Amino acid sequence: MSPPRHAENDLFGAAPEIETPPAPGQRGRRPLADRLRPRTLDEVVGQETLLGPDGALRAMLARGSLPSLILWGPPGVGKTTIARLLAEAAGLHFTAISAVFSGVADLKKAFEEASRRRGRTLLFVDEVHRFNRAQQDGFLPYVEDGTITLVGATTENPSFALNGALLSRCQVLVLNRLEAPALDALLGRAEALEGRALPVTPEARAALAAMADGDGRYLLNLAEQLLALPENTAPLDVPKLQALLAKRAALYDKDREEHFNLISALHKSMRGSDPDAALYWYARMLTGGEDPRYIARRLTRFAAEDVGAADPTALPLAVAAWETYERLGSPEGDLALAQLVVHLACAPKSNAVYKAFGAAMRAARETGSLMPPKHILNAPTKLMKQIGYGRDYAYDHDAEEGFSGQDYFPEAMGRQRFYNPEGRGAEAEVKRRLEHWDKLRRERR
Repeated sequence: MSPPRHAENDLFGAAPEIETPPAPGQRGRRPLADRLRPRTLDEVVGQETLLGPDGALRAMLARGSLPSLILWGPPGVGKTTIARLLAEAAGLHFTAISAVFSGVADLKKAFEEASRRRGRTLLFVDEVHRFNRAQQDGFLPYVEDGTITLVGATTENPSFALNGALLSRCQVLVLNRLEAPALDALLGRAEALEGRALPVTPEARAALAAMADGDGRYLLNLAEQLLALPENTAPLDVPKLQALLAKRAALYDKDREEHFNLISALHKSMRGSDPDAALYWYARMLTGGEDPRYIARRLTRFAAEDVGAADPTALPLAVAAWETYERLGSPEGDLALAQLVVHLACAPKSNAVYKAFGAAMRAARETGSLMPPKHILNAPTKLMKQIGYGRDYAYDHDAEEGFSGQDYFPEAMGRQRFYNPEGRGAEAEVKRRLEHWDKLRRERR
């Protein structure tokens, strides 16, 4: 069998290759995603910010100096492919290991071989975040003395997944999920390679790209299943496509960055008074497998921190929604939390209590053990009365307007102002009331 000719644009770009059918008894064709691999960086699609004319990688290669890199991006966007092509473009020997399957012995062997090549090795480490901290430290001397040019690939945020020493010696480049134009280009290349159109309607074609969720490899695997159907297959509509292909689970890891990204998006959408965006991020978390109890806890915190006294009903509603979920579970209880999400997003906002509490805590730490003023201390014994406990205390219920205007701070501290209501929602009345009391306090001095 003659060797296959690579296509113009792989997984991330390549024109169709001509492949001789396998002889009887030989293994079948390689997977579509493998056959559609780019031969040059020009053939990569979807990463224009790095590989376009003004891209960071282009500039590095133009300078003739390729530093050690960390390629950070979601699955199926071309990290391995780009690393291999960088080695070729820079004239370096390409060595690849996976942190999932490799250990200390594999690393030692790779470093020894690289030493014999005198700094002409690009060592690609897939899933580099899987190495523990000590293993990551093992790269440092070989990166520093130029024995290897390290290119690590990770789907995790390097700030959390890699130690600072290794990060300081590498440049982090962010690869983006593939958007609709890049995904559609991949489908077109798959069709050109196979010499036939995908048996789907235009709407189903768009749904197919959406199912891939930005992952080019996954998209091509789906396309391969469709291209394996008989050539006389009638075009599939969206329901038939979804019934035929397994739906991909949303990218979500409750212990990693996506977990924190989505709760941040939910929190800030509610703070920004956008119930529609807030509902979307809430739904994203649910479909990703997040525990609704975690969401309920964060919503309750939001009610206290971001809505606060502007809507006194928010906090009891949060507790009620949480309790409703505990009683009903999913999916019935999910609706109670959705109601809470909408209420919090639409509620007037004030973080005045949150800020006041923070200021009071700082003051408490700074002032130590100052005693309360004696006039507000109880005097249950004769001695305590003799030394002034409770003397001149004004009972507010007997004062005009039910307000005495006395000072309740330690004498050595003086009166402080921590709480400054925003004047929105129910807090507007609180603000008016406090301003009136301040006026009375000044008049009764």
